[in-house]
Amino acid sequence: MILLEVRTGSVSNFFQLLGVLVIFVMVLGLTYLTTKWIASYQKGRSFNKNLQVVETLKLTTNKYIQIIRAGDAYMAIGIGKDEITFLTMLTKEQLNAESLEELENSSGTVENFSEVLKKFKDHLPKK
Repeated sequence: MILLEVRTGSVSNFFQLLGVLVIFVMVLGLTYLTTKWIASYQKGRSFNKNLQVVETLKLTTNKYIQIIRAGDAYMAIGIGKDEITFLTMLTKEQLNAESLEELENSSGTVENFSEVLKKFKDHLPKK
């Protein structure tokens, strides 16, 4: 009789563990789907065609210089912890042609990870 109770208890424990694992997997799945939905929602809201960061240079921990495109105009700005400072207007001819090509090619398209990894592998030195 004691042996029967032990077996029944272990079977019950197994089904409880299985139930907890199923609930855990369901919570993970819901978390994944929610994260994907929020990311696509934010991407749709933040994507615009008039303002775009062309390039960023980090000077110190909290100071940057950025070249931004606003419409057809390019400008350099300084970004600090609590302020943004206009530095100068730039013409398209003053900018590096490669960075402009990358900017124009990337507008509206998002590379997937495999494309980025392939580009990285192509830039690695050959043995």
